[in-house]
Amino acid sequence: MRVSAILSQLLALTTAPLCVRAATDNLVQEIISALKQAVDCASCQGILIPAAKALADFGDTAFIDTFTTVCQVLGLEDDDVCAGQFALSGPSVANALRVMDPLGATATKFCFALFGLCNQPSVTPFNVSFPTPTPPTPAVFQSTGGTPFQVVHFSDVHIDRNYTVGSNANCTKPICCRDFADSPANTTDPAGPFGNHQCDAPPDLGSSMIQAIDSLAADARFAILTGDVVAHDTWLVNEGEATIDLQDWTADMAAGLKTTVYPALGNHDTAPVNSFPRNVTSTENVQWVFDLSSDGWERWIGNSAADQVRHDSGSYAAQVPGTNLTVISLNTNFWYIDNLMLYDSNEQIADPNNILAFMVQSLQAVESAGGRAWIIGHIPPGLSDVFHDQSNYYDQVLQRYKNTIAGQFFGHTHVDQFQVAYSDYANRNAQTADGFAWIMPSLTPTSGHPSFRVYDVDPDTYEIMDAHTFIANMSDPNFQTNPTWELFYSARETYGSLLATPPSATESLNATFWHQVTDVFELDTNAFQAYFARRTRDFDVGSCDASCQTTTICDLRAMRSQNNCDVVTPGFNFKREEHQELVVRHECESVTGSIFRRMARMRQ
Repeated sequence: MRVSAILSQLLALTTAPLCVRAATDNLVQEIISALKQAVDCASCQGILIPAAKALADFGDTAFIDTFTTVCQVLGLEDDDVCAGQFALSGPSVANALRVMDPLGATATKFCFALFGLCNQPSVTPFNVSFPTPTPPTPAVFQSTGGTPFQVVHFSDVHIDRNYTVGSNANCTKPICCRDFADSPANTTDPAGPFGNHQCDAPPDLGSSMIQAIDSLAADARFAILTGDVVAHDTWLVNEGEATIDLQDWTADMAAGLKTTVYPALGNHDTAPVNSFPRNVTSTENVQWVFDLSSDGWERWIGNSAADQVRHDSGSYAAQVPGTNLTVISLNTNFWYIDNLMLYDSNEQIADPNNILAFMVQSLQAVESAGGRAWIIGHIPPGLSDVFHDQSNYYDQVLQRYKNTIAGQFFGHTHVDQFQVAYSDYANRNAQTADGFAWIMPSLTPTSGHPSFRVYDVDPDTYEIMDAHTFIANMSDPNFQTNPTWELFYSARETYGSLLATPPSATESLNATFWHQVTDVFELDTNAFQAYFARRTRDFDVGSCDASCQTTTICDLRAMRSQNNCDVVTPGFNFKREEHQELVVRHECESVTGSIFRRMARMRQ
């Protein structure tokens, strides 16, 4: 039995110091054997979790050292990446394992998230509490045809403050374009001043986008940032680096943009990456993130909302001056499967850190005042890397306040997508479509050309009349000297033209519209393939066969994650492949998660 063998080797480490090397080697081999024997959900919970738990019970040091060596022996990352990643994230994994019931729902979710060996368990029944029932006669918001105002949306900037022009853009690390200690002396693919598809965004690319926004959307009423400022060097990011990255980008926006910014926190905007512990967790604390964000954002969102950021785990609600629109920013990272700090309880926590309760409270206030709201956050609720529980409960809130919610905006995937919600997921059609989310592609160019978006917003309903996506085409010969930001496409023109009855001049691009677009995708392969290419801004498009097409359309119709069609596959390698796999694993996931999933691939 693997657990007994592991305990035996751990005992040898403590009682036979002269045989430490042999005992350590044997321990590593026992863990590798456990990984190889875990081929499905039952063996993950019956073999792998007990083995890892036995190791964790001997303390963080034994756990970190062993899994670092396993990572190195299997060659899953460079030695320094293995060491850095487990030094940062190992304590959270070990802490969760020490309290985990191997046969419980938390362990099932753990085997799904870290190893890809289980499906998520069924949704834990929970009814979200609402202060008032749905009004019998909901308020009606109608457009009078007034001139729309503009709002800018950008996301996943991932500014790399250590980006080095001339360094190697083709390396063995999760991100390149840095002078790593083990970088080769001769650089065959030098990093240009404004970026490379193998690397995160250099500061100059961020400045270029800000200048383009001020030029192309000079009259924008405000802007939204849906998270992820910190770079992808997750094996190196500590509180100090994250603090500098967040402060510097806030300063860049404040100095360069002529408009107000309403931000949201991304899963990378902390240290270690994804680390947002529940407020009852005694071993970890990231209050510094909320304090830092509160201080930096107060200039835009005001004192009251800044106080909410500090005391409501990074969430806030702020009314846009001169409008009847409230921006509600949610810290969706408490619903993220790669937030390793959410696995330290066998109890299924319905609302970690009361994010849903804050959402309800804020929406109720807007409804009572007769206003409308935009929801902004980082991680879209329909993705496979969102817990089914919290996505289901989010949908309950959406269904209750769908008349109040005028728009929902997210990032995280780095690609251009949308998701539709339904009042009846058993009958997903144009009549039951009643909500949808805009998912913003990234500035960082690792999955496409750098981008930002400008929305035309109806001044009466605060719904989106059109969305103009701009890109800086990195294949342009002049990109590295002077990036040119140009209109890539208009959503109304591109997708409205596909419909038999395009929306009228006073009709917004609403949930019904987007479901009808997916109907076209089912019937018109050319239209679908054009959409699929647009996801990455026509970069490295890859192929999408009939099965991929079916899955992709299913996911577009699944703003509730339990209804998407993603297939669990063990050990997905995250690096720049998210648009080619059926399992939607994103570049924003942690290297730790990627390493564990690839460990599960190691079969004899």
